[in-house]
Amino acid sequence: MTEPKRHKRSAGLLLFRRTGGVEVLLGHMGGPLWAGRDAGGWAIPKGEYGPDEAPRDAARREFTEELGLAPPEGDYLPLGEVRLTSGKLVTIWAVEADLDPALMVPGTFTMEWPPHSGQEREFPELDRVAWFAPPMARNKLMVPQIPFLERLLVLLEG
Repeated sequence: MTEPKRHKRSAGLLLFRRTGGVEVLLGHMGGPLWAGRDAGGWAIPKGEYGPDEAPRDAARREFTEELGLAPPEGDYLPLGEVRLTSGKLVTIWAVEADLDPALMVPGTFTMEWPPHSGQEREFPELDRVAWFAPPMARNKLMVPQIPFLERLLVLLEG
């Protein structure tokens, strides 16, 4: 009998600040596959974790790995989960904090580039981060992550 396929799990933090209006911090996906893409090429800092790690702990660890900065302290507001078409389950928390994007020191990943060249190259996980008001964030975010933005806005309105 074969073991059932376990879907991957991912967790992250959506930072928000109030500067006359709400803004959220998003990261532009790094690497050559995302280089020319703006709309839909930004994401909430997050990453995968295994069965032995608590999702919130993973969200904090991934924030540090992707941005090179300690995760902010404060109230972590659960924004729930979204299951992607791949089956991956994404869990996000929002936390109110201010962060200077210039302080980011991104983590990196290695991939073969150009394809089939046999050459391994290193790229940043996120090549930049920036603050966006909700209408712009909706345009920038990868579509499957938009529900987290919407949930945050509902929480802040309440």
